[in-house]
Amino acid sequence: MTGLRYTPKMIAHLRSAKIHSFCKKAINLMFIIQDKSLIKLSYIFIVKTYKHSLLEITKNYIFTIPNSIDNIMSNTIEKIKCLIIGSGPAGYTAAIYAARADMKPIMYTGMQMGGQLTTTTEVDNFPGYAEGTDGPAMMEDLKKQAERFGTDVRFGLVTKVELSDKVGGIHKVVVDESRHIEAETIIISTGASAKYLGIESEQRLIGGGVSACATCDGFFYKGQDVVVVGAGDTAAEEATYLANICSKVTILVRKDFMRASKAMQHRVEKTKNIEVLYNTEIEEVLGSNVVEGVRAINNITKHTHDIAVTGVFIAIGHTPNSDLFKGVLEMDDTGYLITQGKTTKTNLPGVFAAGDIQDKEYRQAVTAAGTGCMAALDAERYIGALK
Repeated sequence: MTGLRYTPKMIAHLRSAKIHSFCKKAINLMFIIQDKSLIKLSYIFIVKTYKHSLLEITKNYIFTIPNSIDNIMSNTIEKIKCLIIGSGPAGYTAAIYAARADMKPIMYTGMQMGGQLTTTTEVDNFPGYAEGTDGPAMMEDLKKQAERFGTDVRFGLVTKVELSDKVGGIHKVVVDESRHIEAETIIISTGASAKYLGIESEQRLIGGGVSACATCDGFFYKGQDVVVVGAGDTAAEEATYLANICSKVTILVRKDFMRASKAMQHRVEKTKNIEVLYNTEIEEVLGSNVVEGVRAINNITKHTHDIAVTGVFIAIGHTPNSDLFKGVLEMDDTGYLITQGKTTKTNLPGVFAAGDIQDKEYRQAVTAAGTGCMAALDAERYIGALK
């Protein structure tokens, strides 16, 4: 059977990988079948090696799935206590707590196993890593910890939900349009995806100087010059934060005005090492392996000029990954799930939300992990109250 061409380094990764579970789409994307054995191709390896999207990597390859696999992925219903949708710090922490509470959680990681942190090269602000770590390694640590307590971590995508509005009701979920699960509780930790400009050079250098989180990555640019792209409160906040660390911050604003609140604009204006360039966009991010600068273009005059920087911070917002729950769960006008008070409870009993899917203020790994803990405790108490 033919498929992806393996380098010796990839083969080493494959030999050490463990198979926990699979679903049809996961096989289509990330598995190769040879002599009746299943070999799991590590998503973390893909992200760290190629820095492209999973679909971009796999679209040039065709994997043949034998009939036996289709037979395994039958329409039998799996009944469980706790289903966790999405991984990352929130999902893995929820899994750790739920597993320790003997809820036997099953997690479906989604297409980006480990969440946004798998695109972060260095993490220095998560407790417990005295020397720092990188995002993929940290997510692998959390995954292993969740599995150590019995979490069944599966690569797959939830494609349909039918959530009960009754206390003690059963929530029905379809994974990869084929596998049916009925769960007493669901913890949603699908996160929010940072918006990027979409130009090739930017995508290529994500993790190599292009970032969507100044709080996460700003420290690594201490004493250096950086660019912030955006015009709203997020861009203004990121720029003023970076101004305390970096030598100079240049804000690129696409229009001839900023959309940020007056208070935030005043903060920007009063910060001496911030320069704002209006009617200016990034035409190209310069650099082969790391950011060396940007080529900016004035969208009125069409004049271009290069700005020497080592970091590019995209601050044009986030998109919560909540499309699956539209019309089912309460959310705000931007799509973030609404939770009740200081809990992780949604408007439906037995359904909880943790991490960036319900947090548009902090968006940090440590706060996501905290809400993951809360969600598992809320789910445990919910089940306990039914007895």
